[in-house]
Amino acid sequence: MSGLMLLDTPSLYFRAFFGVPESVTAPDGTPVNAVRGLIDMIARLVQDRSPDRLVCCMDADWRPAFRVEALPSYKAHRVAEGGGDQTPDALEAQLPVIDAVLDAFGLARAGVPGYEADDVIGTLAVRGAADGPVDIVTGDRDLFQLVDDRAPVAVLYTARGIRNLQVMGEKEIAAKYGIPGRGYGDYATLRGDPSDGLPGVPGVGDKTAAALVTRFGSVEGILAALDSGTDQGFPAGARRRMEAARDYLAAAETVVRVVTDIDAPELAALDDRLPAGARDPEALIELADRWNLGSPVNRLLNALAR
Repeated sequence: MSGLMLLDTPSLYFRAFFGVPESVTAPDGTPVNAVRGLIDMIARLVQDRSPDRLVCCMDADWRPAFRVEALPSYKAHRVAEGGGDQTPDALEAQLPVIDAVLDAFGLARAGVPGYEADDVIGTLAVRGAADGPVDIVTGDRDLFQLVDDRAPVAVLYTARGIRNLQVMGEKEIAAKYGIPGRGYGDYATLRGDPSDGLPGVPGVGDKTAAALVTRFGSVEGILAALDSGTDQGFPAGARRRMEAARDYLAAAETVVRVVTDIDAPELAALDDRLPAGARDPEALIELADRWNLGSPVNRLLNALAR
């Protein structure tokens, strides 16, 4: 393929950190498993998918205030005692190295204050689809809501690993969840997502959530049906449950919906062209020597040169 590839970078470096042994270290003993794993993932993606453009999307805010204000439980279980997130110390120490390596390669890196990587991805996907196909690489199902066969925008889902990516478009979403292909955000709102602290509607599971989204199209459509007073299209007991959950449904819409229209200079000035080689070879050599990254760096350089 050719086109734009958007990396959910936090999803990938967390996967690398837990997938590559922490015994992989720099000469001074500092763990570099997440750095090495991420570089190798990017090399594999570039080699296998041949994107023209690529952006490493970042969390400038992992728990944005506008989402917490709407739903205080949002990611509340991930808050550490000091108020930050629960990123392991051994991973936290590698994040500046990741930034430095990506910059030395000349790979575009984008994060916007007050927003998660998901929102950066949503904005760049909508914008980038005007120029060709967009692939979103993530292990986060929340981003399934962005798939669009018309654009096309697809998710390369990493649950089975980078070598066994699942290409998720509207047809695949519909087949897996029994919902309209772009209805995943509404489906997740109804059934809930414990990993994000999203409680869902009490008494509504996968089947009822799928039936409601299929019938009414969206949470907004469900609320309009409630306002109309109709009972048609609601499975047994579902109308009562939806009525009782009105406040939650209104709040969850703000939390679940990926932002697709961030207006920020960080994104307007972004050069997302995939480089053919390192932008700063000297810095890259220094980083590779200091952090024991020679092999993965060479693999990515070879992938970029093809």
